[in-house]
Amino acid sequence: MIPKTISDVTPAWLGDVLGANLSQVTATRIGEGIGLMGDIYRIVIDYADKTEVLSDSVLPESVVVKLPSSAEENRAHGVAFGMFESEVRFYDELSSETTVGIPRTYLATIDPGTADFVIVMEDLSHLTMVDQSVGMSVDQAGAAVEVLAQIHTVWWDKVKTAELEWIPSMIGRRIELVDEMLEQIFPVFASRFTEYLPEGGLEVYEKFSGNFLKANEAMAMRSPWTLAHQDYRVENLLFADEPENSQVVVLDWQGIGRGPGAYDLAYILGGSMDTALRRANEEYLVRLYHDKIVDAGISNYSFDQLWDDYGLAHLMGGLATAMVAGSTMDLSNERGVRLIASMVERHVLAALDHDGLARLTAII
Repeated sequence: MIPKTISDVTPAWLGDVLGANLSQVTATRIGEGIGLMGDIYRIVIDYADKTEVLSDSVLPESVVVKLPSSAEENRAHGVAFGMFESEVRFYDELSSETTVGIPRTYLATIDPGTADFVIVMEDLSHLTMVDQSVGMSVDQAGAAVEVLAQIHTVWWDKVKTAELEWIPSMIGRRIELVDEMLEQIFPVFASRFTEYLPEGGLEVYEKFSGNFLKANEAMAMRSPWTLAHQDYRVENLLFADEPENSQVVVLDWQGIGRGPGAYDLAYILGGSMDTALRRANEEYLVRLYHDKIVDAGISNYSFDQLWDDYGLAHLMGGLATAMVAGSTMDLSNERGVRLIASMVERHVLAALDHDGLARLTAII
């Protein structure tokens, strides 16, 4: 049985998942206003047989349970774009090969074609989540870039296979649907978020609307493909507290796609850092990514090509996500509005910093 709500996550149900006898479970909502597509809970576990727990180091003291968003419009969005199924299949089929940055998963299952899913994973509350509105430090950005490079190299030039065709490509039907949506929602987006835009920002968003697919095609036709997270932002990452520990865990694999890795790189640096900090450090961070993929044996991708792709990629996921989230999601809480506003402003400034208007004119 897939729980419909957190009240269905009973000691008996979670006990079946963990293979143990539970006496009590205590659920606390976490990440409210952060996970737009899912409701996330930390579950503290009391075991009926304490000796069993002491003798079995695998049994956790707590877990995290992810259920679909309680906001109906967000659930509909997740079903329409296959996001819930993609995340479940990622954990079931790909996470063991990805090898870095992945939480331990006890269960990931879905009723196909619906929003009924559940993911039970390890509790990583000892790690740190960064408020995206505040943004990453340079050290955190470096750690995030390093783990991203490691993930990308695992799948570099390996995703154009029949076995992985279930993962949407960056030039496939899902992008076409988003492209069509962007034209339709631009007036709503402009009415809500123009006040947050710098000079030239509204023009970028207006020209971008209806040309998202063309921007993706411009890069996808010339650059190597890998497995892209496509929502690689700081609030989908967890960091170790110790400066000498560069551990990063990556969450929310709902939007995975196949295409050039620069998409993810631009997405996180453009939207998850203070603009001034990004401007001062982005060449160093892009070079760090390139150094790591070269160290892993990638030889078909020069830094110059990466830098150009990185500039173009600021006209892709960040702008699209800001528009869709700002126009269609339930943003009833103040924190959600602040998060989207920061994305709207930062991503368009990054696009403008990399000749976004000229690039759009060339693409169109």
